[in-house]
Amino acid sequence: MQNADGFYNDKVVRQFAVMTVVWGIVGMLVGVIIAAQLYFPSLNFNIPWLSFGRLRPLHTNAVIFAFGGCGIFATSYYIVQRTCHARLFSDKLAAFTFWGWNLVIVLAAITLPLGITQSKEYAELEWPIDLLITVVWVAYAVVFFGTIAKRKMPHIFVANWFFAAYIITIALLHIFNNLAIPVTLTKSYSVYSGAVDAMVQWWYGHNAVGFFLTAAFLGMMYYFVPKQANRPIYSYRLSVVHFWALISIYMWAGPHHLLYTALPDWVQSIGMVFSLILLAPSWGGMINGMMTMNGAWDKLRTDPILKFMIVSLSFYGMSTFEGPMMSIKTVNSLSHYTDWTIGHVHSGALGWVAMITVGCIYSVLPRVLNLKSMYSIKWIESHFWIHTIGVVLYITSMWIAGVMQGQMWRSVNDDGTLTYTFVESLKATYPYYLGRLVGGVMVFSGMLLMAANVIKTFSMARTVEPVAIPAVAHA
Repeated sequence: MQNADGFYNDKVVRQFAVMTVVWGIVGMLVGVIIAAQLYFPSLNFNIPWLSFGRLRPLHTNAVIFAFGGCGIFATSYYIVQRTCHARLFSDKLAAFTFWGWNLVIVLAAITLPLGITQSKEYAELEWPIDLLITVVWVAYAVVFFGTIAKRKMPHIFVANWFFAAYIITIALLHIFNNLAIPVTLTKSYSVYSGAVDAMVQWWYGHNAVGFFLTAAFLGMMYYFVPKQANRPIYSYRLSVVHFWALISIYMWAGPHHLLYTALPDWVQSIGMVFSLILLAPSWGGMINGMMTMNGAWDKLRTDPILKFMIVSLSFYGMSTFEGPMMSIKTVNSLSHYTDWTIGHVHSGALGWVAMITVGCIYSVLPRVLNLKSMYSIKWIESHFWIHTIGVVLYITSMWIAGVMQGQMWRSVNDDGTLTYTFVESLKATYPYYLGRLVGGVMVFSGMLLMAANVIKTFSMARTVEPVAIPAVAHA
């Protein structure tokens, strides 16, 4: 069974893959700008829509929902067709999800710098855009589950279980966290208040991490790591246990974002306990992905795409160890509100999410262009090292800065007064913001190199005799 945009719908896969790279560049450019503002505060030029407070949510939305989201759409549409041996349920609905999702991103890029926001982490967009997201998401669910329903394979591959859980859960989270009373076209008020609003927000916020930024990308991992390594998944049984354990536990971990707040202490403790339990399924998934390389470790010497994927799993393991550790109340009393949290987030976002996404896009693009490989393997190798070194520099700077901040803030004199003022802690942090900026510039530079490789690959696809890629259910 071969494809030249005949049996499968690869057009929408190509479209989302290209926009993954485009929005990756945009999101990371904004990240570099706000990182530069922390070191050179005058870079906002006293223009409100260039201020850190407005660009920061633009950065998070662009990287998570634009770059990460387009990557998920591209790979989930590719994977569900191959593993089901069925074309997407509806080409028109699939096209609608592409244009609708990118319209959402453009509206976010317009409204957030203008200060039109709900002021909720990862849910800043106002109610008209939230309604559009809902419509697009329902269309996405219809396409995905419709394709599952018309599958020609009796078995549902495990990657599709992760995608299915993420689609359902994100719908639930999005709807309930964004329940609001509209006042004008650009302003609404949450139906929740006080500590309840905070609890619902971080039930949403942490599970956006848990399902959008974890379950969906694990779906990518379970298909593309075996595919790229040309090895079967290490343990299919472990992958099923990993799935059920992860989705059962993740939902309860949100309160660890609200330790030492007005949230009831018992709720905080539940969040801490479930966060610690979460370590087991997270590392189960990491080990399953890593052990898939048994008998194929030598491929890491010659395949930079596999390097992206395996190192992303290393960052996944590291960040899913660090998260539960930071949820312990005694550790959290040191880390809370410091740049340690920023380092943790970016070890997951730039290490796990970005690297698995980049690896999968490098893997999928030649297949949907009917080519043997990307234009330049050397460029992929260079991208890998630029990105990896940039991420390590970034998160190391933030770890050191965060621990230092926590120690300075809790340091007291013999008479009980604070040893350091807040301004002194900022002054001590200042050099580490330069390390953060340099690391961010490196990651951004890697994305530019990827864009050049993608452009050259599309040019090559127009001039080189196409090589049909067999459609195999899974590795």
